[in-house]
Amino acid sequence: MNILYCGDRNILDGLIISVLSLARQTKEVLNIFVLTMYLKGYEQIPFEAIEKLDEILKKKNPKHNIQLLDITEIFRENMPRANLSTFFTPYCLLRLYADLVPELPKKLLYLDTDVVALKAPEKFYKLNNEDYELIGVADYYGQHWIHTDSFFEKNYMNSGVLLMNMDLIRKTKLFERTRKRIKWAKMLLPDQTSLNLYAENKLLVDRRFNEQKQENGDTVFRHFTTTFKFWPMFHTQKIKPWNIDKLHDVLGCHAFDDVLEEYLEVKDEVME
Repeated sequence: MNILYCGDRNILDGLIISVLSLARQTKEVLNIFVLTMYLKGYEQIPFEAIEKLDEILKKKNPKHNIQLLDITEIFRENMPRANLSTFFTPYCLLRLYADLVPELPKKLLYLDTDVVALKAPEKFYKLNNEDYELIGVADYYGQHWIHTDSFFEKNYMNSGVLLMNMDLIRKTKLFERTRKRIKWAKMLLPDQTSLNLYAENKLLVDRRFNEQKQENGDTVFRHFTTTFKFWPMFHTQKIKPWNIDKLHDVLGCHAFDDVLEEYLEVKDEVME
C-alpha cells in the first residue's frame, strides 16, 4: 500500500502513532512517503527521524519502507502566498504539490497525522478509484453548511483521508488549479476548500473510512479533528491521539492503547 503524509517536525508524534497503527492492522507491505520542506519559522522533519522509524517498521516486516522527500524547491516555485499565515500551517498544503513529485505512485492514500487505523486499511485502499481523482468521506460538520454544487447535496469532502489517483489528478490538473487559487485567495481551510471546488471526479463513501466524531465497531480510520461542544457553553475541543490522558479521560477512548504503548516505547528513539 502506498501511503502519503506531509508536515514539519511538529507532526512526528502523530506520524509515529499513525504509522504504527497501519503496521498493526495490515499484512500488506507499507510503502510510505513523507513530504516536508524548509520554511522560515518552522523546522522540517529530520531525515534521521524517518530513518529510525524505517528501522522500527522493518523489524515488523523487512519489506516495509518509509522515506522522506524534501520538496522545498517545488514549494518555493509555487508559493501559496495568500495562505502562508492561516489557521493551519503551510505544511498542510503540501498534499497539493504531490503531482509535482515524480517518486509518488499512481495510487496513493493520503492521511493526516491525526488519523489512526483501527481496522484493516486495505478495506479503503482497495476501492476501485480508476474513474475518480479522489475518494473520501463527507466532512462531519462542513457537509451541513458548505455546498459546492446543489444546496441539498451534502458532498463537501474532508481532506484528511483521501484515496488519490495521481494519473487522473495530473490529467485533469486538479492540484495545479488548486495551487493557482491558494496563491491569491485566502481561505480558512485552503486545501480542503480548493479541492472541493475543483475536483471533477470525486466519490464519497461511508464515514467508517474517516470517522471524525466517535469510533464504533466498524470504524476503519478514526480521525481526531477539532469538534464542537455546546454544553455548558459553546466551545471547541481539540484532542489528538498523542494527548493520551485527555484521550482516555475526556473521550474515554481506549481503542488503540496497544499502539500508544508502542509509541511511548519508541518515541524517544525516533525524536532524539
